[in-house]
This record gives sequence, C-alpha cells and structure tokens, in this order.
Amino acid sequence: MGKNYIDIEDDQGGVLRYRKHANGRGLVAHGAKVAATARVEAGAYIEPRARVLDGARIATGAWIEPGAIIGAGAIIDAGAHVGPEAAVGAKAKIGVRSQVGKGAQIAGGSLIGDDEKIGDGQRIATDRRGFHLAA
Repeated sequence: MGKNYIDIEDDQGGVLRYRKHANGRGLVAHGAKVAATARVEAGAYIEPRARVLDGARIATGAWIEPGAIIGAGAIIDAGAHVGPEAAVGAKAKIGVRSQVGKGAQIAGGSLIGDDEKIGDGQRIATDRRGFHLAA
C-alpha cells in the first residue's frame, strides 16, 4: 500500500503536505476540510482553510484556493479555478476551465458555463440555464 500523502514545495521554499482524499484520490492540503461524501478526483487540489461540503464534486485539474467554500452538492468541473475566500453555493455548477475570482459569491443552484471568468468580489446568481438573474 502506497503512502496516503504527498509533500509539495511552494515558491517560497516552504513545504505543504497534501493527503489523498479517500473518495477520488485528489489532493487535500493540511488545514482544509472536505466532507467524506464529497468527491475530489485525482489531479484536483484543495488548499488550506478551504471547505468542501457534503456531496460536492471537484473534477480533475480543478483548484480550490485557501479559504474558499464549496457548497453541498456543488460541481466544480475539470480545470476550473475557485479563488481565495470565494463561495460557491449548494448545487451550483462551475464549468470547465472557468475562473471564480477572490471573494466572489456564486448563489446556490447557479450555472457558470465553460471558460467563463467571474471577477474578484462579484456576486452572481443564474437560473439552471445559466441566464443571469437580477441581484
């Protein structure tokens, strides 16, 4: 049986330890909280202080930065990036290669399509087809 963690050196020479999540084998940094029912696929990264709630799915290549919150049942698709302190509501979907900026808030049930960019601090609500709703 192989080891259940990996150490990665950051740009400043510090070392951050990631454990492999039991459901999907994606990498979860020390200090992050990921529900056992969440799926973190191999090749995905969850940074310190991030939280991933029940039933959320983090796809291959996705990156969840420090302090971000991913709501229950949310989907973060392949190659998507959720910035620091951002919040993605329950059952929201962030599309392939999309970016959610620092401190942005995506309402529960919203659909952010592929290759979209949500700016820092933006608050977004859409219907299930991706049409923006009045805030």
